Amino acid sequence: SSGINAEYGGGNTRTIRQISWSPCGRKIATASFDSTTCIWEYRGEEWELDTTLEGHENEVKSVSWSRDGDYLASCSRDKSVWIWDVMEGGEYECASVLQVHTQDVKRVVWHPDEPTLVSASYDDTVKVFREFSDDWECVQSLVGHSSTVWSLSFNKSGDKFVTCSDDRTLRV
Repeated sequence: SSGINAEYGGGNTRTIRQISWSPCGRKIATASFDSTTCIWEYRGEEWELDTTLEGHENEVKSVSWSRDGDYLASCSRDKSVWIWDVMEGGEYECASVLQVHTQDVKRVVWHPDEPTLVSASYDDTVKVFREFSDDWECVQSLVGHSSTVWSLSFNKSGDKFVTCSDDRTLRV
């Protein structure tokens, strides 16, 4: 196993909050308190910094690759969710900046089979996003928790997901 020194080669300069493997298995995205998302790529015998995605105004809390690897999502304390198009040749282009949460966003997770993104937030809500006519929109806002929604996870078939909250409950 080879290690990655996240500061080597100009990577993240502060604590890494969360990581996500790309579906191809050759890239890792990192969410950092330095407000960036770094993409690391396995080249030959070692991991190298591929690119640094900037735009969030505060620490990035979570990153998640779509199942097909066409999108990367990030979320932040700045209350936003960013969706990045993964372009041919390893370029990344911001497809959408979604500002629908009223507090910091703790987690983003892609549906296992569909181009649907779900976010969990300090505002006690869960938001569901889908793409329509080349623009991403919030299609559903789920309420029910009485405190911060920390995380969520889909089941294998994608017909259910579970959330966990500071209110000490799980909701399916």
